[in-house]
Amino acid sequence: MTTRPYHLTDLPEIAARGRDDLLSDVLGRIRLTGERVELVHLTAGASPERLGSACLFVVAAGEIVFEQGARSHVAHNGDLVLLPAGIPGGGVRAEQNAAEILLARFRFDTHSLHRMLLVLPDFVHVAEADGQPWLAGIASFLRIEALDDQPGAALMVSRLIDLAVIRALRTWAQVGHTRGWLGGLADPRIARALAALHANPLRRWRLEELAARAGMSRSSFCDRFAALIGKPPLRYHIELRLGMARLMLVDQEMRVGEAAHKVGYESDAAFSRAYKTMFGKSPKADR
Repeated sequence: MTTRPYHLTDLPEIAARGRDDLLSDVLGRIRLTGERVELVHLTAGASPERLGSACLFVVAAGEIVFEQGARSHVAHNGDLVLLPAGIPGGGVRAEQNAAEILLARFRFDTHSLHRMLLVLPDFVHVAEADGQPWLAGIASFLRIEALDDQPGAALMVSRLIDLAVIRALRTWAQVGHTRGWLGGLADPRIARALAALHANPLRRWRLEELAARAGMSRSSFCDRFAALIGKPPLRYHIELRLGMARLMLVDQEMRVGEAAHKVGYESDAAFSRAYKTMFGKSPKADR
């Protein structure tokens, strides 16, 4: 992956081609390396160790509880859970009874890491029913490779994890259980507006223009966008541009003033305030 800005697509015509091309473009930019797959047996209340890195797991038996902050989710037998940022300090445990999981660990390539963690949800849960028929097949192959130490096993593991991550994100978007840009892609109208925003993020978009792209009234568009994405359209646009600026500072080591100007801020002070509000630290700290 290159270190170009955060708009996720280099082709303006993607706005006309629609949501499937935006999804394909983003997923096609994911560069990861699968490291290993292991079959983990957990006693009641126990947690797998060292989940501070990116991982996914398939529940092979029993139930697993995922906790992060105030959120709590239960993954049942046959479900897949993807954790692109891992769970620092734990947060996954077996339910009341023993459980078994196929745990796959992976890492994003260096040039992909910042971009992927900005655009991917931190938690993806694909239920067994939503993942049919591909999930059972991938789980079967992962189990085989977890127990296989023959030559070529490392390559097979890496390819399988790559496929599982992309397929999980695709399914997650299609079933519409998520917020953020993935949730927006589940709605064809909102997806058209998202594609336009990502194709030309530095344009000074007006609500009327985005609503027209979606084929909706301004008020209906704002309500629907906020319900699916979790924030108003123009707030999303601001965060999109700030995300671009962060990559300019981190990946390209651009000067703060130059990054501010490129993403549309006339004042370095205004840019710094907005940046710190979003990321919790100054742009200088990231650079």
